Amino acid sequence: MLTLDQIRAFVAVAEELHFGRAADRLRMTQPPLSRHIQKLERAVGVTLLERDNRRVVLTDAGRAFLEDARRMLSLVDTAGDRARRIAKGAAGTVRLGFTAVSAISMLGALLRRLSEQLPEIDVILHERVTAGQVDGILRGELDMGLARPPFDIATLDSRVVFREPLCAVVPIGHPLAGLGRPLAPDDFDGLPVISYNPVQSRYFHELTVRFLTNAHPRIEQQVHQILTAALLVAAGRGVALAPASARSLGIEGVAFCDLVRGGGDPLDHADGVSGKPVELHVIWNHDSTNPAMWRVLELLPAPGA
Repeated sequence: MLTLDQIRAFVAVAEELHFGRAADRLRMTQPPLSRHIQKLERAVGVTLLERDNRRVVLTDAGRAFLEDARRMLSLVDTAGDRARRIAKGAAGTVRLGFTAVSAISMLGALLRRLSEQLPEIDVILHERVTAGQVDGILRGELDMGLARPPFDIATLDSRVVFREPLCAVVPIGHPLAGLGRPLAPDDFDGLPVISYNPVQSRYFHELTVRFLTNAHPRIEQQVHQILTAALLVAAGRGVALAPASARSLGIEGVAFCDLVRGGGDPLDHADGVSGKPVELHVIWNHDSTNPAMWRVLELLPAPGA
């Protein structure tokens, strides 16, 4: 069996082509150095060095083995450093869940920051709705996620990383688009509304219900994704509420309208921040042992940062 001491001894002799100088370089005497070379050649099964009293010469096999030996020593030298960097969270892998709209609001900026400040951390992305992210973290398939509340605080930790206003999505040419002012709940009275699934998209379902609580809209569809809601609006199937970042989806045929704020409006009490009720959270398992995840968590901004 090969040993590192044998490989180091061979590299030293191969580079010095002199047993005395190689022994000095390794701070050892010549007899044990010679024994290392002999054991190495027996283990490999070929002669690596031709030597006599006057000179040392590499055989063809020795020259080929020298290249591999140098790579082995280089790997050994860097392996410890890499292990230390991984233990400190400076290197490694993080499996990150995200929703489509969270990708618009902050994923790009986060990935750029990671590539600049933690270039040795590989981020593997998984697009999932919030429920899928929670399940993935609990199953160990994900390390962290960018998701919407609520979360089970008994198993997951979370904090807000982004806040934005809720707005209305209406078809181009719709009467609401021409009002020229923020829309109030009463403006939706009797209108067909694309809402959200109360289980798979609970967060936006509750925001929609809360805003329209005193109106009397007609709920035409319940969907899972913001993108789907906006596409149905573009198809003339109704109007919808969505986070302001949905503007960046670039869907043709829709207009985005501000909603009223202040004066006791339900939006002001959704999260205690006037005019910005839509929250994006980072979620993670508080028992995670992945050091890289904790380093990524440190780079995530606070709202408004």
